[in-house]
Amino acid sequence: MPGVLPVGEPVPAEGSLPASARVSVGARGFGVYVHVPFCASRCGYCDFNTYTADELGAGASREGYVDAVLTELTLAARVLRDAPPPRVDTVFVGGGTPTLLPTGDLARILDAIDRTWGLAAEAEVTTEANPESVTPASLKELRAAGYTRISLGMQSAAPGVLAVLDRRHSAGRATAAALEARDAGFDHVNLDLIYGTPGERAEDFAASLEQVVAAGVDHVSAYALIVEDGTRLAARMRRGELPYPDEDVAADRYLAAESVLDAAGFSWYEVSNWARTVAARCRHNLLYWTGGDWWGLGPGAHSHVGGVRWWNVRHPATYAGRLGAGESPGQAREVLTGTEAHMEDVMLRLRLAAGLPLDALTDAGRLGAARALAAGLLAESAHAAGRAVLTLRGRLLADAVVRDLLP
Repeated sequence: MPGVLPVGEPVPAEGSLPASARVSVGARGFGVYVHVPFCASRCGYCDFNTYTADELGAGASREGYVDAVLTELTLAARVLRDAPPPRVDTVFVGGGTPTLLPTGDLARILDAIDRTWGLAAEAEVTTEANPESVTPASLKELRAAGYTRISLGMQSAAPGVLAVLDRRHSAGRATAAALEARDAGFDHVNLDLIYGTPGERAEDFAASLEQVVAAGVDHVSAYALIVEDGTRLAARMRRGELPYPDEDVAADRYLAAESVLDAAGFSWYEVSNWARTVAARCRHNLLYWTGGDWWGLGPGAHSHVGGVRWWNVRHPATYAGRLGAGESPGQAREVLTGTEAHMEDVMLRLRLAAGLPLDALTDAGRLGAARALAAGLLAESAHAAGRAVLTLRGRLLADAVVRDLLP
């Protein structure tokens, strides 16, 4: 089951924000995240805020979900009514499996966001999908509704690896769905990979990369398997049924991904993300990584506006109940201090190929950067003076580099 949310101060019942947070809404971009918490089954590694039909319990259903989301959208518009009107640059519908909802419901959500704040002329609109949850017909409907980008959960091309992860789709379904999405007219198609699963061989991951390249997608995300407490996978490892992931193996897989994707014309722009072109980069995620504002709709969704971060109650029934009572679904929030905002800015920007401005660091941080440069973990940007960029070796040790820059 999903893990717990962080602790913070209470969110006002009406969801109001401090005046200081509303002054510059959207100055660094504004996006909307929509969380769809439904899944057909629970993958063994997943601790996301998602629910199968058996886990939902009373008071929540897929059928009434969109109405609750639209109620929160109305609340959001009320909270921001005195702020500069934001223009929605990006929309990202994630989960869960958003495409378990009828395409008409996904279209309703997008239309309501457009009517509330207005979509930018070239807005990026993404939905996640599991490969088995889409068809050529549904993909065409999504594209016609205004979705421009789709992110498909492939994870692996090896049947044995998919079985360990409890994925339901067949080994070839993800790449087939990617081709169908291109045929449907999506501007950008992403495939997600997970590497380092117990039992995964080097040749398994090589085959996954080969299929990704052959599918003709323009974006790839690849993440090392993380074993979260409370998941079925963690329980199997504790019982000794499966070995724990090996860090050296994970590093080898990352190097393989970089080698294959680079040769195929992809460039990394964030440690775990590669794109064929600048236009193919996920602008919504870049909004997160560069300090933009976004409103998160749905149970468990996180939001950030003007240095205030809050998160909604997790369960769909509690979420709908709060909104039905005319209250904010926010569970708690935090107002970032200058120090906290600086730490996050360094942590996130360092992971980007655009690099980190050295003048954003303290004196002690610049000394740490000098040590990382000498150690070959950072390099001076070839495109902008005064910026430091992770080297390939630095990407493997990114967390350690961050610690050195935030003494």
